[in-house]
Amino acid sequence: MNLTHFDSAGQAHMVDVGGKLETARSARAAGSIFMKAETLALIRDGSAKKGDVLGIARIAAIQAAKRTAELIPLCHPIALNRVAAEFAIDEANHAVHCEVTAECHGRTGVEMEALTAVSCGLLTIYDMCKAVDRGMRIDNVRLVEKQGGKSGHWTAP
Repeated sequence: MNLTHFDSAGQAHMVDVGGKLETARSARAAGSIFMKAETLALIRDGSAKKGDVLGIARIAAIQAAKRTAELIPLCHPIALNRVAAEFAIDEANHAVHCEVTAECHGRTGVEMEALTAVSCGLLTIYDMCKAVDRGMRIDNVRLVEKQGGKSGHWTAP
């Protein structure tokens, strides 16, 4: 199996998607941030010093999805149809879980957009709460599902 971002000489290149059909494509990614119980309480109660942590993280995730091609060197710029970022508070594990769905109608998938959005959403939570908890841990950022394109439907095992 060959890596698509390298040519026959082993040089990095942007994959040519010009001959691919435009199809409906979607990707769902997820990840979590673990923290002290006190930090989670600040987020849950909306009493963090910097404001609505999850509201700002949602906007950061959406913005990150839209700018993925500027951050990941060989990603194609994609006209996104929809980006939805959801956050769930997990009291038992002192965590916030993030799930992002990205959708487009195009020639290449939106996995990187969904993954970048999750990463930036969780990093934003860290940034907004680091003054009270520098030991927060971002974990398990992964692709959960993708649909569309030549490879079809894939779901994480």
